[in-house]
Amino acid sequence: PKHLVTASPRGTPPLPVTMAPQLRILVALLLSAAASGFLQSSTRAATMGSRAFAPSPLAMAAEPKPLIKGMSAGMGLIKPIFTAEAQIQGLALGAIGGVGTDDVRAEIDEAVSSNKVLIYTYALSPFSTEALSLLDSVGYEYTKIELGLEWFALGPNGSQKRRVLGSMVENGATSLPKIFIGGTPLGGAAGYSALAESIESGELEGLLKKSGAKLAR
Repeated sequence: PKHLVTASPRGTPPLPVTMAPQLRILVALLLSAAASGFLQSSTRAATMGSRAFAPSPLAMAAEPKPLIKGMSAGMGLIKPIFTAEAQIQGLALGAIGGVGTDDVRAEIDEAVSSNKVLIYTYALSPFSTEALSLLDSVGYEYTKIELGLEWFALGPNGSQKRRVLGSMVENGATSLPKIFIGGTPLGGAAGYSALAESIESGELEGLLKKSGAKLAR
C-alpha cells in the first residue's frame, strides 16, 4: 500500500460547549494570521521571481497552493497561543486518561525511525489535506498517522502526542501536519509551508533520495 493510516487508540471526547467562544476567537486570529502570512508569502514569491532559476521536475509535478502556504506561514503569528493551549490540553487529558509524555514519545520515536517518510495529520485540517496532496504528487511512498479530527477533538493520547511533536521541531509549533524525512523534521515547524518551500527550492527531492525513500508504484 502507498501509505498507512493509524488513529489514536484512545477515545475522542466531545467538544465542550464552553469552547465555542474560544473557537470564535481562534477563527478570527487564524483569518488575521492567514492574511499576514499570505502577504509575506507573496512578497517572498515576488523576490524569488526576480531571480533566474529553473524549477526542478519535482516542483513542476507538485504545485503548492499560495493561499494555503500563506495561511500556514501566518500560523506562526499565533503560535504562542496554540502552544500554551496544547500544554494545558495535553496535561489535563493526559492526566484523565493516564497517558504520559514518555509513553507517546516512545511511540513517536518508533514511528519516525521505522518510516523513511512520515506525516502526522488531522482529518479535517486543510493544511494536512494539502500536504498529503503534495506528497502524492511527489510520487514517493510515505506513512500517514492521523491523530484525530482536529486539535480540539483530540483524546488523551493524541493530545500528548501533539505536545511531544511540538517539542521535536525547531520552532516548537504544535500545529499539524508534522513531516519527518529520514528521521528528521522537515524545516522549522515541519508543516505545510516547510514542505511547499522545500519543493519550490528543489531541496525535497535530495532529502527523499538521501533518506532511501522508495518511489510509489
